[in-house]
Amino acid sequence: MVTAEWVEAEVTAVVSDALVEAIDLNGTGDHFHVRVIAASFDGVRPLQRQKPILDHFKPHIASGAVHALDLKCMTPQQADNAGDTTFHPHGDGSGFFGIHIRRTDKE
Repeated sequence: MVTAEWVEAEVTAVVSDALVEAIDLNGTGDHFHVRVIAASFDGVRPLQRQKPILDHFKPHIASGAVHALDLKCMTPQQADNAGDTTFHPHGDGSGFFGIHIRRTDKE
């Protein structure tokens, strides 16, 4: 089973200057909220911050070892102002769980 510590180590391998906090949302080792804080993100668009991490995790997602990664990639200044960023796409709407909206048609 994948652990939060393993996810943190894998993300740090991609973004070496990052402070990484991973939360196993269900306790099942497959849904993770991952907060990645790095000065190297300054001036980088949000999706470009996530892309190298997602590319690294593609084999683990394809194999089924990891089902979901909720990535919050931010600079230290953004992290100071962000508060709690935890979101669970399949949550029940209580606590830190959020609402997941799935598009049924593509434009």
